[in-house]
Amino acid sequence: MQTLRLKGRGDFDEWRNAARPLLLAGVPPTEIDWRLEDEADDLSAFAVVPLPVPAVGEPPAARPPVSVPPAFIELAQSVICHSDPGRFALLYRLLWRIGRDRSLLQVVSDEDVILARRLDKAVRRDSHKMKAFVRFKEVPSAQTDGARRAFVAWFEPDHFIVARMAPFFKRRFFDMDWVIATPKGSATWNGEALTLTDAPAQKPDIEDGADDLWRIYYANIFNPARLKVKAMTAEMPKKYWKNLPEAALIPDLIANAEAKVRDMAEKAASQPPAFHARLQERMAQDAAEELRQEPAGSLEAMRAAARGCTLCPLHCQATQTVFGEGAQDAAAMIVGEQPGDQEDLAGRPFIGPAGKIFDGVLSDVGLPRARLYVTNAVKHFKYEPRGKRRIHQRPNQAEVEQCRFWLKQEVDLVQPKLLVAMGATAYFALTGEKDRLSDVRGKVIAMTEGRKLFVTVHPSYLLRIPDMDRKMHETALFKEDMRSVKQLMDH
Repeated sequence: MQTLRLKGRGDFDEWRNAARPLLLAGVPPTEIDWRLEDEADDLSAFAVVPLPVPAVGEPPAARPPVSVPPAFIELAQSVICHSDPGRFALLYRLLWRIGRDRSLLQVVSDEDVILARRLDKAVRRDSHKMKAFVRFKEVPSAQTDGARRAFVAWFEPDHFIVARMAPFFKRRFFDMDWVIATPKGSATWNGEALTLTDAPAQKPDIEDGADDLWRIYYANIFNPARLKVKAMTAEMPKKYWKNLPEAALIPDLIANAEAKVRDMAEKAASQPPAFHARLQERMAQDAAEELRQEPAGSLEAMRAAARGCTLCPLHCQATQTVFGEGAQDAAAMIVGEQPGDQEDLAGRPFIGPAGKIFDGVLSDVGLPRARLYVTNAVKHFKYEPRGKRRIHQRPNQAEVEQCRFWLKQEVDLVQPKLLVAMGATAYFALTGEKDRLSDVRGKVIAMTEGRKLFVTVHPSYLLRIPDMDRKMHETALFKEDMRSVKQLMDH
């Protein structure tokens, strides 16, 4: 057994200079004990044998050829940067085996190949994090003419990647002097030479006004509506936070994300088109034309007729009638309250924030929306203008009763065996009753013509719950309700 001691600071040449003569001498991997110079254990128990060298006068042709594919060199240059002490033996074992099978790296099930790929991936990920999370802080420059500014950065990599990544920072920050200090070595650039050292550095104690800029930048790019904490911490692991000035904002940004999203939704501009009146007139003309073309008694004819509806005053402000949509032979009809702001502009039901929740739950329970007929108890958007915003207003009893004319015709034409009332307004529109929603929710109520009624909450209710735990609980209940709807449809 031969013991080799390496500094092991990510220097590929150091390992190659040790491995090459061993391979030439035919020393098998099992006969080599690779060790780090700074290992704490007592190496005196091991015999440190000089590297084998070819015999004097031995003709070069007699030596075994050393030829490896370029892919191995690239892989080895990455793996050697890993902090795993077993990387030297792993690479020599691969080198030894590649000499007998050049296609070894293509064997994806080989244990050595799998391990090497895993170490390579970890080094690449650490390198990516170094690119993303190095934060330079300005320090006084040694140059008195002010031609170049000087910066220092502190970073804590998992592996020995400083030398590997230094050329990247040289290219990107060529026009300034800098030092990147880490516990695993440092890199220095002065405009002329890139200097590397593998000596552990101490964290500098430097304050920089640019830290505030980082915090301002991060606060402005943070999008609470797209927050996924698990994904965020996977991309920005907490171990890096202590050296990132903007990381101090993260806990508050996460805690206030829900409220921020609500605030964004309330401030969103939601005005009908400026040509609202002309649009309504044009729609009325189109509806009349469609009505003449559609066969009497069809869903399309009823939709065209509803476009010119003036049964209640709500049509005066709404952009258009938002009629139901879906399969005419759907087994279940979903009935909501009324179209919202986005539905009013688009002319389709359940496409706004509540509709997205509805679609997500349907997807979770495996119920395609195409199997449903989706509509509302009231077909026009009722709102109160407030500046540039249109604030949702609940329809009153008279408006619901007026619009029941259209809802009844939808039910008569679709003939669903199951009606699903989402919210108290839909329940009243379908039954004329005003029971508390909590008293009838989740119950199957018999209707005329053998039809059944199932009552649940409107998905917009879930949007308004401020407490996250309660919101998750109510969402789970709503999901159970929709799972029950699916079972009632299938049986």
